[in-house]
Amino acid sequence: MVMGEENSWPEPGEFVVCTVKKVADFGAFVELEEYAHKEGFIHISEVASGWVKHIRDHVKEEQKVVCKVLYVDAQKRHIDISLKDVNEHQRRAKIQEWKNELKAEKWLTFFTQQHTLTDEELSEVRGKLKEAFGLLYLAFEEAALKGPEALVEAGISKEYAQGITVVASENIKTPHVSISGYLDLFSVASDGVEVIKCALRECQDVDEEEVSVELTYVGAPRYRVKVTAPNYKMAENALRKTANKALAYITAHDGEGKFFRYNEPA
Repeated sequence: MVMGEENSWPEPGEFVVCTVKKVADFGAFVELEEYAHKEGFIHISEVASGWVKHIRDHVKEEQKVVCKVLYVDAQKRHIDISLKDVNEHQRRAKIQEWKNELKAEKWLTFFTQQHTLTDEELSEVRGKLKEAFGLLYLAFEEAALKGPEALVEAGISKEYAQGITVVASENIKTPHVSISGYLDLFSVASDGVEVIKCALRECQDVDEEEVSVELTYVGAPRYRVKVTAPNYKMAENALRKTANKALAYITAHDGEGKFFRYNEPA
């Protein structure tokens, strides 16, 4: 799969995934996977730190390598890159990013086939997603987490946004986080136990998708409220809302309550 447009070029300082195509005594010629297989050159002095006696001890034909772009001349179609300027952490991160982009391109193909987009329409959709999210994979990730609205804000039509979201949801397992808080609920009414139970049911009445609430009795008058959601922001908002609903109910029925984020002495 060729990623990138024919007229796109990397920027100096950028990390790129390359396939080694030819190894010579003075350096190695590679193809840049993300830039329509444009050719780059690694001078022997940029292959490894220190003196390189045998270049083939460091690079071989058809080997995948991560390099740093040093110089670009689009007019002469010349790209100088370095292998030695990439550490192991940068290499791993770039390879993972590249693999994610390959997945995203495949998902975009699924969407294109389902909606019969022309090459021009596909290029426009891809361009808008990359402009808004930087990486195509991040666009699919946002769609899986937040729904089609995230793509509509990026200029994608509602129909296409919904279609991309369906593909994203089928292929990306969204991460979930859990946070907790504590409620102290008091009631001296004759039916105080029932009032507290109703207040707790208010907590569990969540109207947001992919958000769940779990209640645990800690010891009178304390209850632990655990919220699980796709991200911390949603979890914090949901925890605050559920706590406020319980407090509003208990207060409206002549009881008292308080909420705190961390367990405190009663």
